[in-house]
Amino acid sequence: MEKKCSIVIPVYNEEAAIAEVIDSVHEAMRGSSCEYEILVVDDGSTDRTAEIVKTKDTRLVSHLENKGIGNARKTGIRESRHNIIVMIDGDGTYPAGDIPKLVEHIPPYDMVVGARKREAGTMPLLRMPVKWFIRKVAEYITGKKIPDLNSGLRAFRKDVVLKFFNILPEGHSWVSTITIALFTNSYDIKYIPIEYHKRKGRSTFHPIKDTSAYFLLIFRTVMYFKPLKVFMPPGFI
Repeated sequence: MEKKCSIVIPVYNEEAAIAEVIDSVHEAMRGSSCEYEILVVDDGSTDRTAEIVKTKDTRLVSHLENKGIGNARKTGIRESRHNIIVMIDGDGTYPAGDIPKLVEHIPPYDMVVGARKREAGTMPLLRMPVKWFIRKVAEYITGKKIPDLNSGLRAFRKDVVLKFFNILPEGHSWVSTITIALFTNSYDIKYIPIEYHKRKGRSTFHPIKDTSAYFLLIFRTVMYFKPLKVFMPPGFI
């Protein structure tokens, strides 16, 4: 049976990359056996992002103001027409050509994540130790090996993710939160190695503010799903 999937691209001021990202998604999906739609969620961009998207073969949903990438992701999920959803960032960092590889594993998996082979983001010397620590905390809480906790390229079942909408945050921690939520509720996640490229345009990630929020979100998610993992000594539970 032919699969149907929605490719969701959340964007905020990505005029430098969005046209190429959309074109690369179309190229990847036309070579697959999957019926698809591309849905771009413009999170209140102040540049030419929305104008460029309108010239492409895609659907555009726009926020009147910037609400955060987590909110943009949630809007994309709500507006998606199909139960298999692929999320990819609109900054040109992720290889759209790998999307069919992720989709082919749903089912049996509930989520398939592109695990980056290397770090090419902004301020890697600051972010890498923080990411490593948070990933190790997440692995302890879930009891699972997590090669990439916050990858922006992932495919998942809409009906599964909708169950956790009430706890999913507005910002960059959205992807980490859904990973922990699914693992701690016994859903199946698969990781596939992918390349990762330097972004085009300016990043919206704020090293101090977003990292602090990241820690808080991980702690809140842990307390929500696995509080005993925090208060009980290792090996007790």
